[in-house]
Amino acid sequence: MENNNNLSLRFRKIPRQPLSLPKLEPLLDGNLEQWPHLNQLVQCYGTEWIKDANKYGHYETTRPDTFQTQIFEGPDTDTETEFRLASARSATLDEDVASVSGTPFTDSGSPKHFGLPPLPAYEPAFDWENERSMIFGQRTPESPAASYSSGLKISVRVLSLAFQSGLVEPFYGSISLYNQERKEKLSEDFYFHISPTEMQDAKPSSENRGVFYLDAPSASVCLLIQLEKTATEEGGVTTSVYSRKEPVHLTEREKQKLQVWSRIMPYRESFAWAVVPLFDNNITTNTGESASPSSPLTPSMTAASSHDGVFEPMAKITSDGKQGSSGGSSVVVEISNLNKVKENYSEESIQDPKRKVHKPVKGVLRLEIEKHRNGHGDVEDLSENGSIRNESLDLTDRLGDLTLMKCPSAGSGGPHNSGSKWSTEDVSKNLTSSSGNVDNCYYAFDFCSTTRNEPFLHLFHCLYVYPVAVTLSRKRNPFIRVELRKDDTDVRKQPLEAIYPREPGVSLQKWAHTQVAVGARAASYHDEIKVSLPATWTPSHHLLFTFFHVDLQTKLEAPRPVVIGYASLPLSTYIHSRSDISLPVMRELVPHYLQETTKERLDYLEDGKSIFKLRLRLCSSLYPTNERVRDFCLEYDRHTLRTSPPWGSELLQAINSLKHVDSTALLQFLYPILNMLLHLIGNGGETLQVAAFRAMVDILTRVQQVSFDDADRNRFLVTYVDYSFDDFGGNQPPVYPGLSTVWGSLARSKAKGYRVGPVYDDVLSMAWFFLELIVKSMALEQARLFDHNLPSGEDVPPMQLKESVFRCIMQLFDCLLTEVHERCKKGLSLAKRLNSSLAFFCYDLLYIIEPCQVYELVSLYMDKFSGVCQSILHECKLTFLQIISDHDLFVEMPGRDPSDRNYLSSILIQELFLSLDHDELPLRAKGARILVILLCKHEFDARYQKAEDKLYIAQLYFPFVGQILDEMPVFYNLNATEKREVLIGVLQIVRNLDDTSLVKAWQQSIARTRLYFKLMEECLILFEHKKAADSILGGNNSRGPVSEGTGSPKYSERLSPAINNYLSEASRQEVRLEGTPDNGYLWQRVNSQLASPSQPYSLREALAQAQSSRIGASAQALRESLHPILRQKLELWEENVSATVSLQVLEITEKFSSMAASHNIATDYGKLDCITTILTSFFSRNQSLAFWKAFFPIFNRIFDLHGATLMARENDRFLKQIAFHLLRLAVYRNDSVRKRAVIGLQILVKSSLYFMQTARLRALLTITLSELMSDVQVTHMKTDNTLEESGEARRLQLSLSEMADEAKSVTLLRECGLPDDTLLVIPGKFTENRWSWAQVKQLSDSLVLALDASLGHALLGSVMAMDRYAAAESFYKLGMAFAPVPDLHIMWLLHLCDAHQEMQSWAEAAQCAVAVAGVIMQALVARNDGVWSKDHVSALRKICPMVSGEFTTEASAAEVEGYGASKLTVDSAVKYLQLANKLFSQAELYHFCASILELVIPVYKSRKAYGQLAKCHTLLTNIYESILDQESNPIPFIDATYYRVGFYGEKFGKLDRKEYVYREPRDVRLGDIMEKLSHIYESRMDSNHILHIIPDSRQVKAEELQAGACYLQITAVDAVMEDEDLGSRRERIFSLSTGSVRARVFDRFLFDTPFTKNGKTQGGLEDQWKRRTVLQTEGSFPALVNRLLVTKSESLEFSPVENAIGMIETRTTALRNELEEPRSSDGDHLPRLQSLQRILQGSVAVQVNSGVLSVCTAFLSGEPATRLRSQELQQLIAALLEFMAVCKRAIRVHFRLIGEEDQEFHTQLVNGFQSLTAELSHYIPAILSEL
Repeated sequence: MENNNNLSLRFRKIPRQPLSLPKLEPLLDGNLEQWPHLNQLVQCYGTEWIKDANKYGHYETTRPDTFQTQIFEGPDTDTETEFRLASARSATLDEDVASVSGTPFTDSGSPKHFGLPPLPAYEPAFDWENERSMIFGQRTPESPAASYSSGLKISVRVLSLAFQSGLVEPFYGSISLYNQERKEKLSEDFYFHISPTEMQDAKPSSENRGVFYLDAPSASVCLLIQLEKTATEEGGVTTSVYSRKEPVHLTEREKQKLQVWSRIMPYRESFAWAVVPLFDNNITTNTGESASPSSPLTPSMTAASSHDGVFEPMAKITSDGKQGSSGGSSVVVEISNLNKVKENYSEESIQDPKRKVHKPVKGVLRLEIEKHRNGHGDVEDLSENGSIRNESLDLTDRLGDLTLMKCPSAGSGGPHNSGSKWSTEDVSKNLTSSSGNVDNCYYAFDFCSTTRNEPFLHLFHCLYVYPVAVTLSRKRNPFIRVELRKDDTDVRKQPLEAIYPREPGVSLQKWAHTQVAVGARAASYHDEIKVSLPATWTPSHHLLFTFFHVDLQTKLEAPRPVVIGYASLPLSTYIHSRSDISLPVMRELVPHYLQETTKERLDYLEDGKSIFKLRLRLCSSLYPTNERVRDFCLEYDRHTLRTSPPWGSELLQAINSLKHVDSTALLQFLYPILNMLLHLIGNGGETLQVAAFRAMVDILTRVQQVSFDDADRNRFLVTYVDYSFDDFGGNQPPVYPGLSTVWGSLARSKAKGYRVGPVYDDVLSMAWFFLELIVKSMALEQARLFDHNLPSGEDVPPMQLKESVFRCIMQLFDCLLTEVHERCKKGLSLAKRLNSSLAFFCYDLLYIIEPCQVYELVSLYMDKFSGVCQSILHECKLTFLQIISDHDLFVEMPGRDPSDRNYLSSILIQELFLSLDHDELPLRAKGARILVILLCKHEFDARYQKAEDKLYIAQLYFPFVGQILDEMPVFYNLNATEKREVLIGVLQIVRNLDDTSLVKAWQQSIARTRLYFKLMEECLILFEHKKAADSILGGNNSRGPVSEGTGSPKYSERLSPAINNYLSEASRQEVRLEGTPDNGYLWQRVNSQLASPSQPYSLREALAQAQSSRIGASAQALRESLHPILRQKLELWEENVSATVSLQVLEITEKFSSMAASHNIATDYGKLDCITTILTSFFSRNQSLAFWKAFFPIFNRIFDLHGATLMARENDRFLKQIAFHLLRLAVYRNDSVRKRAVIGLQILVKSSLYFMQTARLRALLTITLSELMSDVQVTHMKTDNTLEESGEARRLQLSLSEMADEAKSVTLLRECGLPDDTLLVIPGKFTENRWSWAQVKQLSDSLVLALDASLGHALLGSVMAMDRYAAAESFYKLGMAFAPVPDLHIMWLLHLCDAHQEMQSWAEAAQCAVAVAGVIMQALVARNDGVWSKDHVSALRKICPMVSGEFTTEASAAEVEGYGASKLTVDSAVKYLQLANKLFSQAELYHFCASILELVIPVYKSRKAYGQLAKCHTLLTNIYESILDQESNPIPFIDATYYRVGFYGEKFGKLDRKEYVYREPRDVRLGDIMEKLSHIYESRMDSNHILHIIPDSRQVKAEELQAGACYLQITAVDAVMEDEDLGSRRERIFSLSTGSVRARVFDRFLFDTPFTKNGKTQGGLEDQWKRRTVLQTEGSFPALVNRLLVTKSESLEFSPVENAIGMIETRTTALRNELEEPRSSDGDHLPRLQSLQRILQGSVAVQVNSGVLSVCTAFLSGEPATRLRSQELQQLIAALLEFMAVCKRAIRVHFRLIGEEDQEFHTQLVNGFQSLTAELSHYIPAILSEL
C-alpha cells in the first residue's frame, strides 16, 4: 500500500517519534489474536499516523512584484526629487512588499489593462492563514505531538575524564535527570564508560549522546552523575589515590597491577558521584541576562573561595538559525566537584549539605550539554501550508529560558559545590557531527510521561527494578543478580531473556548484576535494572534475586562469587507498588518456591526478617493500572472473541463504568479506548451501539473539560481525529455508517421529546468530533476503494454514499440544524460553534462524496435560514458560507444541475448582498469583508493565474454587480469603509470580465447604465488620493461611532480594514525588534533622507505626535506614530490604490466609449451623460502622473468618437468643467502633467473647430479662466512686501502660449504618447481638414490677454485703495479682456462704474453705464429682438465711442450655460441707460442726458407705457432748461479741468516716460492735483528713490534727468473744440458765445508756454516768444477712466510780434462777439450790460492802457520797429486800428444801455478812450483821421 501514490496524495503518513524507543519485544510478537484489546493497543501505537492533507485547506499565493511610487501634484511637488525619492524608496521597499512565497504576479504586463489591478494595493498584506483564523470556530491544525510535552530536550555527551593521578583503569558511569527537591529520579539512566588511553581497543562509548526530556526548566532539576570502577583489589592500589590532597604519581608497577586487575574482575563498585544543576537558582527573575552570563557565580562567591578553578562562561550560540536538528545552544561543562563515595552511601547522603561524608575526588569530568527544540515535533515541523510554523525556531525567546546557562549556584551549599568549570572550547563543530546523527543518541525514558495527563502515543512496556539495601549480620562483599522467570517449577530452567543490557546494541540478557558493596554489613545499591515485560502475565511470572559474595583478591584463579541466598517477587502481586518493598531472603531454592505451602518450609537468613529492600517502577502503555480500564479491556476481548454470553451485560457494565475512571488514566488510554468504542459502535448491536456512543460522549466531554487552554476543540481529540484515527488498512470496517445511525436515532428520539441518555448538550458540543470522524472514516474508505485501480496522478473520484447512509446523514444534519436554529435565537455560543462544525462537515464532504449530495445539505441549510433573518442567525449563515467558500475547489464546484454556473457562488452572492442590506452594522462590514477576502484569495491563488481562469471567476461573481445596480439604495446606505470594500470588489470583477459580459450590464436600461457609472464615480471619490495634509482637516469621519466597532486603530481610510491590524501588529513588533537584525525594520537602518519624502523623522515629528496624542488618536496621529518605513509602505499602498482604481475606471470608460460609438448599449445618446460625468469626475480628483499618462490618449479617442455630442449645447456645463480642469492642470508644477493639459486644450480646440463655433469655445475658456483666477494663487509676496506673479501664473502663461506653438506641437504629442498627426486627423463624416493654427493663436492670445489683465489686477492688490487711477484702469483692462463673454464684460464694467462713483467721477461712471447698455443693445440688435436698430446704437456711440459698431453673432454664440441670455434683455438695457442718465445729470452734462432719454423713449412707446413716457418728457423739459441756464450764465460753464502729467523714472514701472491727460473735477486746482499725485507716488518710493516735481511746462529731455530719481511734470491744459483753428495766434478766451449746445467730447488738448530765445528768463514783450503744445489722447473724454494716454504731441511757436497781434485781435473779437450777440427781447439787457462793461473796462479804462500801449512802446518805437518785417508792421497797425474802432462802437452802445447810476462810469470810459487815442497817435498818426 505504501507504494501507491493515490492514497498518499490524499493522506500523508507520518512516522512515529522518537525513533529509538524500543521495538516491541519478541514476547509480544506472539499471537495477539486472542487479545483483541492488545491488538487494538499495538495498532494504535504502532502504525504510522495518517493525516488528511486537504483538511485544513491549501493555498499557494502569488503576490505582485512591487508597487510603483505614484507622483501626485501637491504643494511640494518637485518632480525630479520625487523621482529620486521614488527610486530610493523602491530600492528599500521592494524586498518587503514582494511577498513571502510564490511566483511573481504577472498581471501588469497584459496589454488590455492600463494599470495593475486595484486589489493588491487595497489589500497589500493579504494573509490567507490569518484571514481564515478569524472565522468563528475555525479549526486549527495541531502538530501531532506539539500538543505533548511542550518542554525541553537536553542532550549530554561525555567528553573526557581526567584525574590528578592519571586515568589508568576503565571507569563506568550513569547520568540521569534528578529532582533534588522532590528527591525523585526523572529519567532512566544513560550509561557510559571511559577507558584509559592504553586500553582503548574498541570505539569509546563517549561517542554516545544521552537525550533527556524535561517539562519545564526548574532550579531543582539537575543531572545526577554516578561513577563506578572495578571493585578494588584487596591489598591492591586503593581508591584513595584519587582523592589525596597532595599530588600522587602511580608507579609503572601500580599502573600495570590496576590494569590487569580490571581485566579479570567483572564486578564493579561505586566510586563517586556529582550533581550538576542545569538551571540557575533565580531562573525566573533574570531570564534576560542569562543569554550571556558574564559569570554564572553569585556575587558572594566571586573571590578565590571557589576552591578549584573558576567558571569560564561559554555560551556558544549558533545564530544562523539553521542547526539541523539541534535547535539550541551547547555548553561544555567541566565538573570538578566529584564526591568520593564512602563504603556505604545511601540516597540521603546525596542531600548531605555539609559534605561530611564525602571527600572530593581530584579529577575533572567534561560534559557537553545541549538544549534542543522540543524533539517530539521534529518531523512534523512543516505544517500544512509548507512553511515552518514551529514558533520555537525564533531566536526571540532570547535564550532566556535556554537552560544550561548557569552552573551549580551557591544555593545548594557552601563554596564547595562550585567546583565545575564551564570551559570556553568551541563546540559548534561537534553539533553537526553528533546531534545531526540520530543513530548514536540514547533517548532516556522520561518517567514523567507516565504521570502526565495526556494520551500515550508510543508503545512502552517495562519494569525498572531498584535494589536498595541488604542488611547482613556480618561484613561481606555482596552483589545481587536479577532475572525474570516464567514459573517456579524447575529451578534449573533458564530465565527469560528480558533484561536490558547496559551496552548499546546488545540483545536482551537473561540476567543483570548490581554493584559490589565492598566490606559492608548494610549494603546500599544504586543500580537501575530495566526489565522487559511480557504482554500479559500469569501469577507465576516473577523476578528472582540471587545474592552473591565475592572475594576481591586473586588466589590461583579469578575470584568466584558464592551464593548467599535468594529472594522472589511475583509480578502480579507487586507490579503496581510504588513504595519500597521488603523481602525475606531464602537460603536456597526449591521447586515451587512461590507457593505459600512451600514458603513455610523454607529456611531464611536472619530469622526470616525482610532484610532485602527494593523499589519497582512500572512504565507501560499496554497495561492499564486503572482497574476499570482493565475490566473494559477484558470484557471487550470476551465480546470480540465471542467467549462471553451473547447479551454482553458485563460489557455494558464495563462501558458504563468508564465514566468513573480518573482523568489521568482516561487520558493516557484515550486513543485505544476511543478506538475500541468506535469498533463497538461500528459493529455491535443497537444496545451496545447506544451504550458505546453514550460512553464516548461522556469521555469526550470530560476530556474537553480538562483542556487547559479553553480551546473549543481539545487538542488531544484533534490529534486523535487528524492523526491517530485509522481503519488500519481496512482491518476495521468503516465507522461512519454505525456512527451516523446511532447518533441519528438519538437525535430523532430527542426531537420526538424522549429522554435521551447522554446529556444532549454534550452531544452537541462534541458534535465537531463526531462529524470529523465520520468524514475521515469516509475519506479512508474512499481512498481504499479507489486505491488499486486508479492511474497514478489522477484525482480520486467522489464516492457515492449508500442511500441509507446518506439519508441518515441528511437527518442528522437536519436535526443539528434545527438545534442551531433554536439555540441561536436564545443567543447561545454553543449554537455558533455547532454552526461552524456543520460548515466544516460540508467543507470536508466536498472532497469525498458527490458535490450534488453536499449541495442537498447546503440547500437544506439555506432553506432553514432563508431570507433576511435575525442578526445572530444571519451571522451564522455568513460564517457557514465563509467556511464553505474557503474550500480549495470552491471555484471549480459545479452547480446543482448543469444549467447553474456554480451553486455555491450564487448563494454566496445573494447572501452577501443581503448582509449589505442588514440592519446590523457589523454584519454589513462582515459581508463586505468576505467579498474582498474571497476575491483576494482567487486573485492571488497560484492555480488561477491564467486569463481564462480569471475570466471564469469574474463571470461567477458578476451577478453581484448586477444586484447592486438593481438595489442602489442598499449601496448608498453603507458607510465609507464598506462602500470601498464593495467597490474594490466590483472593480476587480469587472477588470477580469470579457467585453461581451460587461456589455450586458449596459444593455438593460439607460437608468441602469447611469447607476453603473455612479458606482464608478463613487470609486473615484472614495479612493481619491489625499495628501496627508488634507486628512488632518478631514479626520476620519465615517458614519459615526457605531461603525468603529472594531478595536483596532485606523491608520488608513482608503485601504482595507485588515491593514489596520497589520500595521498595529507591525508597530507592536517593533518593540521587540532591537536584537534581531534579520527581522526587517531597524530604526538605525533608516537613513535620514529616506525617512519620508516630505518630512524627515525628526523632533518636529515627535512634537506632532505628542500633540496628536493629546487630541486623541486621529488617523493622522496614528500615521505619524508609525515607523518611517512602515509609514512609507502605507503611503505607497495608498497612492497605488488611488492610481490603480482610477486607471481601472478609465479602462472601463474607454470600453464604454467605444461600445457607445457602435450604439449597442443603452445610454442617453443625446448627452452621453455617463461619459461626461465620469470624465468630469476624473478631472476633479487628485490623480497620479501614471493616470494622466494613460488618460489623454483616451480623452482624444473619446472626443474623436463623440465630439459632436460632447460639444453640443446640452453639454455646455460639461465642457466648461473640462475646460476649467484643463486650465487647472496647465498650472501644475509637474511638467509632464502640464504638457498633457496643453495637449488636452488642443484636443478641445480641434473638436470645437469641427463641432462648434470657436467663439463659443473662446467664451468657454475665458469664463473658466476667470473662474480659475479666483482658485489659483496668481501672486505672492516678495520680501519687500510687494507682490509679484507666482509660478502658477507663469506656468499658465507658458501653457497658453505652448498651446498655439506649431513648432513644438509634434514633440509635445510624442512626449504624451499620442500620434504625431493627432490634431490633423479628420473625424468621421467630415471631408476637409478644419484645423488652423491661426485660429488657435487667436484664441490663445485672447486668453493670454485675459490672464494678463487678471494678473495686473491681482498685482495691484495692496495699492488699490490708494491709487484710484490705477485701480480704475485695471478694472477697465479686465472689462476689455473679458469682452468675449458679455457677462464678465458687464461685470467688470459695473465694478468700474462703482469705483468711479466712489471717487465721485460722475461722468466716467456714467460712461461705464452707457457702455454696459451698449453691450446689451448690440446683442439685442444682433438678435433682432429689441425695439432698437443700428441707428440707435450709432447714436449711443456718439456718447461713448467705446461701444463698437461690429454686429457679430459672437455675443450670442458666447452664451454658455449659466452665462448670457438671461441678462441681455431690453429691461436691463433700460436700467443701465437710466443709471447713465442719473450720473450724467450729476456731472451736469445735460446734453448727454437728452441723447440718452431719446433712446429710452422708443421702448416705452413700443410698450405703450404712457406714464413712463410722461415722466421722460418731464425729465427732458428739465434737462433743456438746465442747458439754457448754463448757456445764459455770464461765467462760462466748465465741466472739468484737465492736466497733463508726465512720468519719468524707473520706479514708475510701466508708466515711465509716458504722458497722460487727467480729467479732474472742475474745482481741482493745479496745487491740488500736485499734492494728490505726490501722495500716491511717494508711498511707492523707497530710500533710494526720491520724487521730484518739474515746476514748469517745458519739454523734458529724459536723458538729461538725474538717474535713479523720479520726476513728475504736471501742467494744466485746455480742451480743444472740434472746429477750432489751432494755428491762430489769438489767445483763447472761452466766452459763452463759443460753446453752443454741442457734445462736450474732447480728445485734443493744448497749453501755451512762454519763452525767450535770448537766454533770459523774462524779457519785454519784444523778446517774449510762445510755444503752443497740442496733445492727442487715446480715446476721448469723458472716458471710462480718469486718465488717458497721450498718443501724439505737436507744438507750434509764435514770435513776440505775433503774440502781440494775437493779444489785440483776441480782445477785438471778444468785444465784437458781445456787440453782435442776438437777444430775444429788449427787456433782458441787464446781463448784456454787465458783460459789456467788463470787456470795455479791460480795454479802454485809463488804468489799463498799459495793455495796448505797451505793445506800441515795444514794437513801434525805436530799435524793435526796425526789426519788424513790413508785413508784420502792417498787420500790427491794422489790428490796433480795428481794436480802437470796435471800442468806439462799444462805448456808443454802452451809452444807449445805461441808466442814471452808470453815468459816471461812462464818463470815465470816454475819457480813457480819448487819452488812449492821443497816446497812440504818437506812434500811428493815421489813427486820428480814422477815428
